[in-house]
Amino acid sequence: MKIKIIIITVIVFIAFVAGAGFALFRDIPSIKDFDKVKMPQGTKVYAEDGRLIGEFKIQKGIYIPFKQIPKYLIDAVVATEDSRFWKHKGIDYIGIGRAVVTDILHMSLKEGGSTITQQLAKIMFLTPEKTLSRKIKEAYLAMKIEKELNKEKILELYLNNVYFGHGAYGVEMASRIYFGKSVHQITLPEAALLAGLIRAPNIYSPYNDLVKAKQRQEVVLERMESEELITPNERKRSFSQPIHLSSLRISTENYNYFLEYVRKQLEENFDIEKIYKGNLKVYTTLDPQAQISAQRALQEGLRDIDKRIGWRGPVDKVSIKKEEKEEEKIAFYPSQGDIARGVVLSVSSNQAIIKARGLKGRLLISDAMWASRVLDQAGKVKVIKNFKLTDILQPGDVIMVKFKAVGKEILFSLEQDTEIEGAIVALEPQTGYIRAMVGGYSFQKGEFNRAVFAKRQPGSAFKPFVYAAAIEKGFTPDSTIPDEPISYRTGLKEWSPSNYDGEFWGEISLRTALAYSRNVPTVKLAEMVGVNSIIELARRAGIKSEMPSDLTIALGSVSLSPLELTSAYAVFANGGKKIKPIAIKYVTDGLGKILVRNEPEVEDVLAAQVAYTVTNMLRDVISYGTGTRANIGRPVAGKTGTSNDFKDAWFVGYTPQLVAGVWVGYDDMRKSLAHGEAGGRVSAPIWAQFMKEALAKKEVQDFINPDTMQKPSEPSESDESDESLKTPSSTGVDSIMPK
Repeated sequence: MKIKIIIITVIVFIAFVAGAGFALFRDIPSIKDFDKVKMPQGTKVYAEDGRLIGEFKIQKGIYIPFKQIPKYLIDAVVATEDSRFWKHKGIDYIGIGRAVVTDILHMSLKEGGSTITQQLAKIMFLTPEKTLSRKIKEAYLAMKIEKELNKEKILELYLNNVYFGHGAYGVEMASRIYFGKSVHQITLPEAALLAGLIRAPNIYSPYNDLVKAKQRQEVVLERMESEELITPNERKRSFSQPIHLSSLRISTENYNYFLEYVRKQLEENFDIEKIYKGNLKVYTTLDPQAQISAQRALQEGLRDIDKRIGWRGPVDKVSIKKEEKEEEKIAFYPSQGDIARGVVLSVSSNQAIIKARGLKGRLLISDAMWASRVLDQAGKVKVIKNFKLTDILQPGDVIMVKFKAVGKEILFSLEQDTEIEGAIVALEPQTGYIRAMVGGYSFQKGEFNRAVFAKRQPGSAFKPFVYAAAIEKGFTPDSTIPDEPISYRTGLKEWSPSNYDGEFWGEISLRTALAYSRNVPTVKLAEMVGVNSIIELARRAGIKSEMPSDLTIALGSVSLSPLELTSAYAVFANGGKKIKPIAIKYVTDGLGKILVRNEPEVEDVLAAQVAYTVTNMLRDVISYGTGTRANIGRPVAGKTGTSNDFKDAWFVGYTPQLVAGVWVGYDDMRKSLAHGEAGGRVSAPIWAQFMKEALAKKEVQDFINPDTMQKPSEPSESDESDESLKTPSSTGVDSIMPK
C-alpha cells in the first residue's frame, strides 16, 4: 500500500513538473530565429533627393561583422560584463551563486549574475521584467544558444544589439554618436568608455555626467588589467589619455516626426510583417534641408519665447568641492551654438565661471540679462532691478548654457529647457508634397506629432476663409464695414466681441480690417455673408474638422491641426486649387516593383480671381499689418492668429513656391504663453527664419493676377514697416464667447 502511494505521488509530481515545464517553455523561441532577426531587411525611407533618412526594421543600429570590431573593445566588454564568457556554456554558476546570495540579502531579485549569452537571450527574445520565470527562461535559452552558436557569433550578435544610450544600438552606432567615427577606428580608452556604458547607459553617459563616465572607464580598465588583457602601463596610459567626444546634436533626430507620419501611412497599406521584414523602399517628398531648417527655426524660436517669459531657476545642485577636485580626461569639442548642462564654479555680480562638458568658460551678465525676469512656482513674474548674476546663481548650481564662442576662450550664454511646444509643416502648393514637418521641440522629449495631431484654435488665422467667402459674394477689398460696438444675445448669454486694442475705428475697408486683424468688422462681415457660406468654403478648401455654426467661427473658434490649416491655405497659393497633402511618392519592393504610388490630387474649389484677391489682401498683413515680422524680402502672403488668453500663437503664410504654418503653445491647453505673446510676435519670426532658409536657393517669384496674367504692383505701404510703429493696433487677439 505504501509502495502504491509512493508510486502515485512520484507520478503526480513528475506530471506536475512536466506540465509546469511545458507551460513555462512552450513559448521559448527556436535559436534559428536569431537568423530571422538578423537577416530580414526592413523598410528604407528616402528623401526627395534620394538621401536615406530612416529605416523601419526589427534590428536597430548598424550591423557590423565580428572581424571589424576591435579586439580591445571585445576584451573590455567581456572583462566587464562576463569575465568567464570564453569558459562557461551559457550559465556562469559561480556568478549565479553570488547573485542568489545578493538576492537573499536584499529580499528581492537584483538581476545579477547574467552572462553575455543570457543578456543576448533577453535582448533578442525576452521581456525586461525581473521575475523568476523570466530568469529561468533566460537561462534555458542561453544554454540553447551556446549549443547552436559559437562564441564569436554570440558576441557578434550581442555587440550589434546591446544598448549604449542616446539612441545608440550596437557598437557601430555607439561609436559614431560618442566619437564621430566608425568602431574600427576607436582607441583603447574609447573602447573602455563604451564598454562601461552597457551596465547603465544613462548614468555613465559622458554627455550626462563626465565624472561618473570617467570613473566607470577606470573600472573597466582595472577589470581588463586583472584579467591580464592589458598591462598595468597600458591601463595607466589609457586612463590618462583625453577622450575627444563628438558633438551630440539634436539634429540626429531631425527626421523622426516625419518618419513616424510615414510609418503610420505605411500601416494603412501593408501589414507590420511587410513593413519590418519586407525590404520595402519608400520614396518621400521631404526636402532634407528644409526639414533641418524647420527643426532649427522651431527650437531657437521656442527657446527665445521661453526666455521672454522668465527664468525658472537652476535645474539641479551639486557639490562644488567635488567638481573642482575632479580632473576629467574627457574633452568635448563643441560647435558654436551647442547647448549643454553646466556647473557654476564661481559667480560674481558681472560674470560666472561655468564648467560644461569638461570645459571651463565665462558667462557674462550681458548674456544672462533675460533672467532678470524671474518666475516663481505659481508662474508669477518678478523683475529684478539692478540685476546681478548673484541674484540668480550660486556655486554648485546646474544650469543650461549655450556655447556662444569657442576658441582660445569659451564664452557661454544662459539658457533653459523650454516648456513651450510648437510645430511647423510646409507643403508645395501645386502638388501637396510635404517638404518639412516638425511635430515638437524634440522627438526624444516627446513623440507626439503636434503638426498632425494637435487640434488647437487658430484664432485670426481662420479669418482668410471669412474674407474669401465675402469676396465670392461680391465684396471687394475696398468695400467698407463699420468697426463699432456690437452685441449678440444667445439664450441667457450676451457676447460682445472686441478688438485687441479695445478701440473702434469706424468705417474701414475689408483690406484694412484683415491687415490689422480687426475682430469686430470680421464678425459683422461673417454675419452679412452667412456662417453656412463660410463653413462651406472652408470645407471646399479641405478643412474636415467640426466647425461651430455660429458667429464665433469668424474669430477661429474651430480646432484645427497645423497640417489641416496649412493645407487649406494652399488653396490661396495655388490659384483656387485644393491639393491633398502627400508624404509618400511611391513604395517599391526589393526588386523595384512599384507597390504604391501617390500622384498629386488637384481640385478646383475656388475661383482663381477670388484666391488671388485674398492673397493680395494677405500681402498687406505682412507689409504693414500684424505680420510684419514675417517679411522675408520677397512676395509673401499670410496671416497671424492668436486664441483667447494667448494660449495659441499661429502664423500661416506662403510664397508661390511654398506654404508653411507655425503653431506655438503649451500642451496643457489651460496655460497661456504670456500677455502680448501673439502670433505676430511669437510664430511669425519662426516662420520667417524657416522660409528664408528653405527658399534661399529658389528664385524670387511673385503672385500672378489671373485676369491680367501680370505680376501685381507692390503694396502701397513700405515692406519695412513694423506693427509696433503703427497706430492702430498691430496684434489680432480674438474675443470668443464661451459656449
